[in-house]
Amino acid sequence: MNVYDSEQISKVLKPLQYNMTSSLEKADLIIANTCAIREKAEQKVFSFLGRVAHLKRKKPNLILGVGGCVAQQEGSKILERAPYLDLVFGTHAIGRLPSMIERIDAKKCRIVDVEMPEGIDESVFSAYTDYNRKVTSFVTIMQGCDNYCTYCVVPFVRGREASRSPEKIIGEIRSLVGSGIKEITLLGQNVNSFGKKEGLCSFSKLLSFINEIDGLLRIRFTTSHPKDLSDDLIYAFENPDKLCRHIHLPVQSGSDRILKRMNRKYSRDYYLAKVDKLRNICPDIAITSDFIVGFPGETEDDFNETLDLIKTVQYDDIFAFKYSDRPKVPSALFRHKISEQDKKDRLIELLKSQEYYTKKKNKVLEGSTQSILVEGLSKKKLQTDAKNKHVQWTGRTSTNKIVNFISNNDVSLHNENFLGKMINVRIEKALSHSLQGIRVK
Repeated sequence: MNVYDSEQISKVLKPLQYNMTSSLEKADLIIANTCAIREKAEQKVFSFLGRVAHLKRKKPNLILGVGGCVAQQEGSKILERAPYLDLVFGTHAIGRLPSMIERIDAKKCRIVDVEMPEGIDESVFSAYTDYNRKVTSFVTIMQGCDNYCTYCVVPFVRGREASRSPEKIIGEIRSLVGSGIKEITLLGQNVNSFGKKEGLCSFSKLLSFINEIDGLLRIRFTTSHPKDLSDDLIYAFENPDKLCRHIHLPVQSGSDRILKRMNRKYSRDYYLAKVDKLRNICPDIAITSDFIVGFPGETEDDFNETLDLIKTVQYDDIFAFKYSDRPKVPSALFRHKISEQDKKDRLIELLKSQEYYTKKKNKVLEGSTQSILVEGLSKKKLQTDAKNKHVQWTGRTSTNKIVNFISNNDVSLHNENFLGKMINVRIEKALSHSLQGIRVK
């Protein structure tokens, strides 16, 4: 979501003649677009601001700003902590950013704008097409969240849930496809509840509309809240066409007691029933998830239930994090906090447990042929064998597994004829978090 928001920031500043640069030293405007979901992310913001303070001293006309969730959360307190800043703007202020920059430029004033009106400002959302040979893109379909999980700051910094117009979403995707995008990922805190408040079409119906867009090859989405995972959406994976065979289904804990304290509104058995139904409909679907370890009051028995859930589901991969208190959220006041050492130990054990299943899932694919959407040259652009140097490309399977592959043909390093194409690749080797293969006809 922050990547998408950063693209929108870049887009709205274009009329003011601001263009992206990779050099902080050359910049006339630096914006830190921030995340407040975990304490560590927030700490990184102030560490970054400390590192760029010297640029302001060297270049007084440089405009320094902070946007996003930390800006929304802290407001004017950021100016007190970093007095060299010019601008603090919240998650709903991107559309107002150009006028703020003009005022700062003309009057050398400092501005804080963290107003968060209800609803969607559609003027902010339009296709960002300044891509340099990219084939994938994000599209926000809704903002905010109404679930109020006890650990989560999102409703306080992103606001209440609001869905965009299906017509506007489809129009944005058509523009992206016209600029060369082949795959889109639909974004929302809880895409499963898309349109319910506004009386719009269901999320599964929106997927069917997007599926009809000519030139689009793949559709992904994130994130799904298990309590709202409808049968209609599950059945969309039966004959997915452009919909990728992957779902990210955050569970957070395997303990019913902790799930209740988290206000997740589902039980372990309910979650497992949804997983079973998904796999019955689409046997090769990849399922990934999120976990929080060390939630206040989490006992060894609770944690062992989480480990058992990983063993039961056998996820393709997971994201796991240590719990940290966030401002305004109820769990910050919960008693029986877990020590940092115990949280660290549990995180290590959890990730080690999942690593076995990730490797196992990847190993099964050795020898198979997978359809890959080529996203570009891999980080290791050349692969050398006993006789030749081969260009190495990268892409993903429908199940969201990274595949680095070479072609049997002699191709120049700069010949990008594979970019954005669907290529069949025979998987030769499974690694911990990626696959290696060779292009086949």
